[in-house]
Amino acid sequence: MKYKDDWPEAQRRLSALWHRERLDRPCIAVLAPQSVEAQTPLPEPCDNEARWLDPAYRVAVVRHELEHTWWGGEAVPSSLLMANWVICLGGTPRFDASTIWFETRGVDFGQPSPFRHDPESRWMHKYRTLLLALCEAAGRDGFLVGKPGGLPANDLLSMHMGTKAFLFALVDHPEWMARAIVTGARDQIQARQELQALVRERHDYWYGNAGWMPFWAPEPFNTTQSDVSCMLSPAMFERFVVPELDIYGQEHGALWYHLDGGDARHHLPRLLSLPYLRVVQYTPAPGEPPNGPDHLDMYRRIQAAGRIVHIELPWPNVEPLVCELDPALLMLHTWCPSREEGERLLEQAVTWARNARPVTRV
Repeated sequence: MKYKDDWPEAQRRLSALWHRERLDRPCIAVLAPQSVEAQTPLPEPCDNEARWLDPAYRVAVVRHELEHTWWGGEAVPSSLLMANWVICLGGTPRFDASTIWFETRGVDFGQPSPFRHDPESRWMHKYRTLLLALCEAAGRDGFLVGKPGGLPANDLLSMHMGTKAFLFALVDHPEWMARAIVTGARDQIQARQELQALVRERHDYWYGNAGWMPFWAPEPFNTTQSDVSCMLSPAMFERFVVPELDIYGQEHGALWYHLDGGDARHHLPRLLSLPYLRVVQYTPAPGEPPNGPDHLDMYRRIQAAGRIVHIELPWPNVEPLVCELDPALLMLHTWCPSREEGERLLEQAVTWARNARPVTRV
């Protein structure tokens, strides 16, 4: 891989993680700033839509990020493609300098769900053009383009309807909402499969996550979340979210799940019961301690169920987790002030793992 000379070794370690094999240390992705001799200034996008969707601008940003980053350990050279969000079941995206949102709209519950995938929408045309430009820039193996993602139907409907209207509709129109979410989930799979085919023809590593919380495995897997579930009871999660998870789990048989904050933790027992769940990634909510020793009990629960725990954390918090958790089910993602400090952290991790507390497998 162009930006990672030791990619074969990283593949070996990530494959061992996927198969629950213990090596001399857990998988650790370490990013650090990298100086380059010639620095090309980034162009300015003409507006916020161009910031996320203009192929020339996005390719320039990706190349800049790749060239100015040291990708240590199991870090996968890649860049966040926020434009994935425009795969949005007919929503109208709105762009700002930091993210993409959607206009809200009313719903006629006497009619079928309007939240459907339109493969010919202007946003899908723009996204395809961007995706092909990134594939051209990456070549077969220059960096990870990854599989096109997109949000799940349950989160998209909450954005398109507005959170309050969405929650009331779950109570007042449960059958309509359950059908709309399942229909939207199947539409998202159709969109994803079409776009994945474009990447797969041009790129060797299409089945990994790129950008935010990148994860690579030796076989295809699905990624999803339910941020709105922090406001749902376990019974509502079972009725409205689990059927969508089942659909995504059936597509490839393995699921990477983003658990968003402490208010969503009460769904963890149900998530860990799903046979296709392979990885849980936790992001603390504002006001919670950052990932690290404060969340050890939750990480242990995930690992006790035989699942990989994927953790983004400050580099000083790496040591206690290496010492306390099962290295065969642990993926850490951190950053260091310099390449030298990153290399030293990876070397120290071998010693920490050797001296770690013995882990009892379930």
